[in-house]
Amino acid sequence: MAKSERELEQQHLDSIVQQIKTAEQRETQDIARAKKDEKRIQDDFFDGVKLNYSNYTEALETASSIQEQQQLLMERNNAWQNSNQQLDVLKKLEQNPYFARIDFQEKGENGPETIYIGLGSFADENDHFLIYDWRAPISSIYYDGGIGKVTYQTPDGPQEVSVNLKRQFLIDHDKITAMFDTTETIGDQMLLEVLDEKSSTQMKSIVTTIQREQNKIIRDTTSDLLFVQGAAGSGKTSAVLQRVAYLLYRYRGNLKSSQVIMFSPNQLFNDYIENVLPELGEQNMVQMTYFQYAAHRLPKISVENIYQQFETPVSADQKTVDKYKTDLAFFKVTQKYAARLNERGMRFRDIKLKGEVFFSKEKIAEIYYSFNENYHLGQRLSATKEKLLQSLNRKVSHEMKKEWVSQAIQSLSDDQIRQLKSQHKGEFKSGDDEEKFYACQIVTLAFRQVQRAIQRNHFLTIQNQYLDFLRQVPRITNLEKLGITTAMWKKSIQHYIDNMQQKQISMADVTPYLHLYDLMVGKHGDRSMRFVFIDEIQDYTPYQLAFLQFNFPKARFTLLGDLNQAIFTKDSSNTLLNEVQRLFKDQTINVVQLTQSYRSTAQITDFTKDILKSGQKIEAFNRDGDLPVVAVEKTKEESLARLVEQLRANDQDKYTTAIITKTMEEAEQVYADLRKKQVKTTLIKSENQRLADGTIIVPSYLAKGLEFDAVVVWEASQANYHEDDERQLLYTIASRAMHRLTLIATQELSPLLKQVAAQTYTLEQK
Repeated sequence: MAKSERELEQQHLDSIVQQIKTAEQRETQDIARAKKDEKRIQDDFFDGVKLNYSNYTEALETASSIQEQQQLLMERNNAWQNSNQQLDVLKKLEQNPYFARIDFQEKGENGPETIYIGLGSFADENDHFLIYDWRAPISSIYYDGGIGKVTYQTPDGPQEVSVNLKRQFLIDHDKITAMFDTTETIGDQMLLEVLDEKSSTQMKSIVTTIQREQNKIIRDTTSDLLFVQGAAGSGKTSAVLQRVAYLLYRYRGNLKSSQVIMFSPNQLFNDYIENVLPELGEQNMVQMTYFQYAAHRLPKISVENIYQQFETPVSADQKTVDKYKTDLAFFKVTQKYAARLNERGMRFRDIKLKGEVFFSKEKIAEIYYSFNENYHLGQRLSATKEKLLQSLNRKVSHEMKKEWVSQAIQSLSDDQIRQLKSQHKGEFKSGDDEEKFYACQIVTLAFRQVQRAIQRNHFLTIQNQYLDFLRQVPRITNLEKLGITTAMWKKSIQHYIDNMQQKQISMADVTPYLHLYDLMVGKHGDRSMRFVFIDEIQDYTPYQLAFLQFNFPKARFTLLGDLNQAIFTKDSSNTLLNEVQRLFKDQTINVVQLTQSYRSTAQITDFTKDILKSGQKIEAFNRDGDLPVVAVEKTKEESLARLVEQLRANDQDKYTTAIITKTMEEAEQVYADLRKKQVKTTLIKSENQRLADGTIIVPSYLAKGLEFDAVVVWEASQANYHEDDERQLLYTIASRAMHRLTLIATQELSPLLKQVAAQTYTLEQK
């Protein structure tokens, strides 16, 4: 009886797994051998080294012998580390060797070829590939084409093939659990199998289900700016993480993970995605939030954090001023002000030693502006420091002749003399020569504080310089045209002064503050960084983006987000794409729009997109589920009882639930209320916490980018969500749900939900 296709595929899988296990044994033996060799070389290091320093030739031979032994050690160390990395790949492949098979025929070839695609490459002892890495050029056939003629890009140019079969596998511990043949890029059956899985506290790789549009994002190597606008749950963040893995593979040997940086919405999200790249066999790139990036540079000043940004009430006047401070126009005003500092206006502070003025700010200013107009800010600063150091050296020579120095020399202990002598090369020519050396060392040590102040730019005063800048802004630009009165601007200046007295700075001020300092010192940014990724771009201001471009001048940028989810920038996000295109106007720009939402069921997607205005392009994936439930209760106690009831139902269905509140205060209150009712939950109070299994309570601004089996929107009431600019916030919260969405409100439902079509949800109202 002929074997079925499923049986033949299982037989092939068994063969591959066995070869992987054999390869694992070889790698394990190679590692043990290389480690043993390394230890032997270390133990016998000086037996293989000829030590002889009797003359120059012998010394050279000795150095060469040592270098040879070090080279051997390095080779053994690299050998076992490379084998170790390969062993890690093999262990992953043993669990899940591949997820796809393609049968195709290349143009001009006589017969068809079959390849299998997995998380990594695997070849037999004759270097015949049994599994191809999903990032290999030929693997793009799987993602980009259906059955028939398909063209894919190779290092030698486009290659055309004819695809006869596309087969997809779900494999669990050596066993094929599901197998689909499809004429599409990735079949709906495969997607449904994966999307129906429960959520996790860690994001997973999506290489088995990458869609055609996502693949274009992943494999783009030509754009200076790749802008990805994606609906909630469209897989934009997942695709971009696979893009990082692809770039590290594509530029292997020329690109390190330390040359790739990703800016994430919060630390909670950083933890959520931290396993994706290691799962794909790559080291994690540099990850941080914009707050961390700014705060790292200002260790003595407290930068406004995500909690303060969201929770602190802001007046209409301050919003207007802050909007201007975060705009591209203000970036240009900062540059204009800095350019004027070449002629006048640089603020300096005295350099002091033991409370006494050593170099006065007037003297420093005189030196600074003594150079001609060809000097720019950075050059002017360097030349000033050089002159100050020269002057310091002259003062050292003068001070060496003073009585206190002679007394200090006389008081030196034997140990101190030996220590000072060790810093002198050769023999002293005379006693006077020796005494001069000691005197120079003693005075240099006494003046070290001044030397450091010069080298570290302590004579600049960025706090006062930024204050002067703010005061000069009305003279540089017409604020009245922007709807900013003199009184409003003066109040914002006082707000900056008050903050600085408390050693604090607002998020609206921190970027121009750092930018002005960089211009003052002539900083040219980090030129080693090659790729910059910015997630949740809708919550960045144009000034922040311009500043990051300024700080990473050699990098290519990938910006991704959903302009419908602007929590902090709100309506300003609508013009962001235009602002970004202005920033990158002379460079290659590629804008990709992802409209298909995969995270949620079709019912949840249809409901959440109705919250938005203007009918944004969001397409639900055909995955069925229950309609969202909107429960309007009469009292707080009834709302709480409805919440407990929902949590029990979710637990029974083994759904992980997130109760998402608007504010931290609400989160703390509902956590306390549920504790009284003996309901176990985890309160996420800080972005530095880890996501936990079970039910969590999290404020809206910490839920960015995350997803959960079930979401309860707590207090979706008129009292809580009534401003039109909160529409995007409510959409963001609701769109975190994968399988079940419940909204609970007390007394009256939010007016922002009144436009949602009645047929898209079930209403429970008492």
